[in-house]
Amino acid sequence: MTTLPAATQKKLGLVIDLDICVGCHACVTNCKEWNTGGHMAPLTDLKPYGAGVDGVWFNRVHTFEVSVGDDCRTVHFPKSCLHCETPACVTVCPTGASYKRSEDGIVLVDESKCIGCKLCSWACPYGAREFDTDAGVMKKCTLCIDRIYNENLDEVDRVPACVATCPAGARHFGDLGDPTSPVSRLVQERGGYDLMPEIGYKPTNKYLPPRPRRTRSQQIGAPEVLEPAGNGDRLLQWVDKLLSR
Repeated sequence: MTTLPAATQKKLGLVIDLDICVGCHACVTNCKEWNTGGHMAPLTDLKPYGAGVDGVWFNRVHTFEVSVGDDCRTVHFPKSCLHCETPACVTVCPTGASYKRSEDGIVLVDESKCIGCKLCSWACPYGAREFDTDAGVMKKCTLCIDRIYNENLDEVDRVPACVATCPAGARHFGDLGDPTSPVSRLVQERGGYDLMPEIGYKPTNKYLPPRPRRTRSQQIGAPEVLEPAGNGDRLLQWVDKLLSR
């Protein structure tokens, strides 16, 4: 079985703001386009316009109608590999194909070692592994390592494709192992949340919960009265439970 590094120099990952995401799927589309020619290329599409459609997607957006008390809203929930600190997808791999990089914490797949046994996909509770039936190997989000380390790109463009394309600014990228980084400060200020923390895999990616809704009195210009704090957390916990089923 594959071992994990004792520690990583960085913890590169994403912070996704559920209060801002509008579910436009721009991140999904740009991820697909970039990675079809990137590190894990090609991303196979089988029968895209017929019955039995199948294909490889690293980033997907789930949409839920959520009701907590009087607060009803639509929550768009993007989900990809969370690049966990202790990923079971790595430790169950019998060939070393799945591995975690010590320099930045990114979890990758070495296709030359992958035998397509799918143990990693069974071990991943987030459904983040994608089996390419055409190539017979497992593929997954790489945090666009061929972009973030590409010195031919301007520094502002050295971010994952999903981050670069988000029109609402709902996705952020950085070192979550550095408590002074912009993404770490954002998580601290907004109460960033781990997906399914009870499993203990310690995902690097974080979610920012929806902010409390404004009351009707606020909307008509009356003095500010916020709804009770915690609704955002409760909404995210509801999504968490749904994905845990």
